[in-house]
Parts: sequence; C-alpha cells; structure tokens
Amino acid sequence: MYRPTTRVLALLELLQTHGRMSGAELAPRLGVDRRTLRRYIGKLEDIGIPITAERGPAGGYALMPGFKLPPMMFTEDETLALSLGLLAARGLGLAEAAPAVASAQAKLERVMPDGLKRRVRAVDETVKLDAARTIAPDNNQALVALTGAAQACRQVLLRYRDQRGDVSLRRFDPYGLALRHGRWYAAGMCHLRQALRTFRLDRVVEVEPLAEQFERPPGFDTMAHVVQAVATLPRAITIEVLLKTDAASVRAHLFAEAGVLEETAEGVVLHAQSDELDWFARQLAGMPFDFEIRQPPELHAAVGDCIRRLLRCSQSAA
Repeated sequence: MYRPTTRVLALLELLQTHGRMSGAELAPRLGVDRRTLRRYIGKLEDIGIPITAERGPAGGYALMPGFKLPPMMFTEDETLALSLGLLAARGLGLAEAAPAVASAQAKLERVMPDGLKRRVRAVDETVKLDAARTIAPDNNQALVALTGAAQACRQVLLRYRDQRGDVSLRRFDPYGLALRHGRWYAAGMCHLRQALRTFRLDRVVEVEPLAEQFERPPGFDTMAHVVQAVATLPRAITIEVLLKTDAASVRAHLFAEAGVLEETAEGVVLHAQSDELDWFARQLAGMPFDFEIRQPPELHAAVGDCIRRLLRCSQSAA
C-alpha cells in the first residue's frame, strides 16, 4: 500500500514529467480523490516547491516556470529497487557491466542525501546474487541494436556464428529478447529458414538495422518461445519416457527445458533430447513418481547404473 509521502513524491514526478495536468488527470493516477489531491499540493508548497493552479477547462496544476527541481528524490522503496537493480545489472550478462554500474552508482551518490547513500552502499556491500552461469556477449552492441529494432518493429541483418563456428547472414524480425539461465536470446522470424528461430546473443557477430518493418504476432511470449526452443534443440539422443503422474507434478520437479510434455490417459509422456544418458538417468532417479522408459533401450542400463551407485553409497554409509 502506498504511503502519503510516496504519493506526494509521485505527484511531484508527474508535474515534472508532464508539465500542466488537471485535477481530473492527477487524482486517478495517484489513486486519491480531489480533496486529498489538493492536500498533497499543499504539502509540496509547504516544503518550498512553488505550484501554480488555474481554474477552468484549460486549467490545472503546474510547477512555477523557471523552478528547478532537486536532481534526485527517492523514497525508501525506490532506493531499495534502485540498489538491487544496480546490483543485478552486474549479473545480467552485459559486457562492461561492472564499470558501468560503478559509474552510475557514483553519479547517483553525488546527488543523494547521506541517508540514502548509506542504504545504497549497504545493499551493494552485503547482498550477493548468484550469476556464476551467466555467459556475456563480447559487447552490448547486439543487445542495444536488437532491443531497438524489436521496439520499432524493424528488420535487421544478422551475422550469426553457429556452434560449429560457421557464420551465416540472415534477415531477422526480432520479436523480443530474454535472459534465461545466464544466456541472452533473441526470438523472432528468420527469413532464411522462413520460421521462428531463437539466436544466442553471445554468438551474434554483427547486427545491421534495415528499413523494412514487420508486424509482431499479437501476444507473442518471448520467454515461452525461448524455453520451448531450448527444450526441442536436436541432440544426439532422442528420449521418450512415460511419467505416471500429472503435468503439474512433472513441472514442479523437472525444469522446463528438459523436454516437451504430452498428457495422455496413462500419464505424461516426456519427449526429450539429450547428449548424455547418465545425466538424464539421474534426473529420472530424482523424481518422486514412477516412470516407464519407452526409448532408447540404453536408458534402462543408465538408470540401473545410477540405482546401483546409490545402493552402494547407502550401504557404505551404514
């Protein structure tokens, strides 16, 4: 729930951003009635912020012409959000993130009161985020170019290096970007393949903006597409396992990229791709429900090896 002080500062930000605004515009934005709005206007005037008020259809509230607002005013909640945002930026897989964060924090601290400055430093020095798996692109140019193109719905020319090191040139409609398990992805229409594709930003060599525009499919979910794309990547081994439970239980115990789920009368069939049977056997062994291996036959042996190792460890511990 917003406190009155938060709403007063929000009122100040609205007047600073939009110039003149009517009471009918301001009150709903702040979630208050007109009487409370007038009280908040009075509070701003009490702390020395001059506000002009004019009646009539064209009237409203505005800051006094020529008045310069203080450079930074943050509530405690805004300070916490800002501090955690700066901290998280280091782990987002962005090139040169550390010096950029340090520079941004130094600039903010120059205009912050001592109390807020101490809170920002406290978060920075005591909070740790796990970003060990993050794979950063060589620079931020691809991220900047693709986010700009996605927002403007403009096509790009993409030079992309695949896992073998081969570079291809593709016309690409970037629908959106997502950070998933430490990697940045761009999802959209690849005109070379005439299909939806997902590209890792750490493999993007160059992005050239083009003049052609595209129309993004309504309701396109970038993150859902990235998860599906990773789950269906072709790998060395095709796996099919019947999990004798419901889909909700499978999702609670198996990460989304493990494979595609198919609900049947017998249970949930997991269609997956893997490069390592032993790894997949360990995933199955950790599930709290029964399963039936349909393919490949070699997975039976891998699960058996996993079970024998667990039995051996439990017996030695006894």
